[in-house]
Amino acid sequence: MSPVDLTTVLAGITLRNPVLTCSGTYGFGEEYAAYCPLEALGGITLKGITPLPRLGNSVPRLAETPAGLLNAVGLENPGLVEFLRSYLPKVRKMPTAVIANISGFSLEDYVQMARALQVDSGLAALEVNISCPNVKHGGMHFGTDPQSAEEVIAAVKAATDLPIIAKLSPNVTDIVGMARAVERGGADALSLINTLLGMRIDIEQQRPLLANTFGGLSGPAIRPVAVRMVWQVAAAVNLPIIGMGGITTWQDAVEFLLAGATAISIGTGNFVNPQAPLEILQGIKAYCEKHGRTSVRDLVGLAHKA
Repeated sequence: MSPVDLTTVLAGITLRNPVLTCSGTYGFGEEYAAYCPLEALGGITLKGITPLPRLGNSVPRLAETPAGLLNAVGLENPGLVEFLRSYLPKVRKMPTAVIANISGFSLEDYVQMARALQVDSGLAALEVNISCPNVKHGGMHFGTDPQSAEEVIAAVKAATDLPIIAKLSPNVTDIVGMARAVERGGADALSLINTLLGMRIDIEQQRPLLANTFGGLSGPAIRPVAVRMVWQVAAAVNLPIIGMGGITTWQDAVEFLLAGATAISIGTGNFVNPQAPLEILQGIKAYCEKHGRTSVRDLVGLAHKA
């Protein structure tokens, strides 16, 4: 049998394989280099950046849950200027595709970020986090209003020559409607899903455990929701999908591919096992061999044809 072709094409970007890492779980890449060789990965997504530096939310801002993790970090990051000065030069040298994640609190924030990050920056793409509240419109999250989501993606698309990946929030009643909205806005690909909103209460202190009260739930607990949303969106839009949400094993990853994801991204799983991306990649390859598939691309959406 011929060797398995693991190359993946995502929004015009050729990746050596479909295994990526999620923003917010992989720092700026350097943090994991000693545990997982970056050249083995299809790509990494950097910690989210905003126009201005942010210290993030008060502590405590992490809490474990059964099969998951709640986080309310609050977009802690060095800001755009420091990213361009101190981090981007290192990013250019990384031996894999690097995706920058951008966040903002107004349309202007996103445009500013996109204008500063172009093809000559050495980045492969921009992942646009639209789960932030629009402070100019009463705190309505860009990611829960289709019109706002379409507008911000269109504005980012017009401001940069990099491919645009829209990261969708699951905290909506109609994920397909959101996907179609960002498709109209010009998105080149989708990331889904972001974290689900949750909370824990300290029963001894009798108050919310997180200082921010609510946090984003990630980890295996959300995987069935993520697989369902990838399945629905894959059947409704003509955009490649990066599937994410609770992937810790190769079996999890294969589920997402069969549901319609072109690539997969590992988030909370990196905290538990820094070598999870390597193990998952080998598992995907072995699965293809077992099922007589010479290309990983043959798996994408296969369950829809059953």
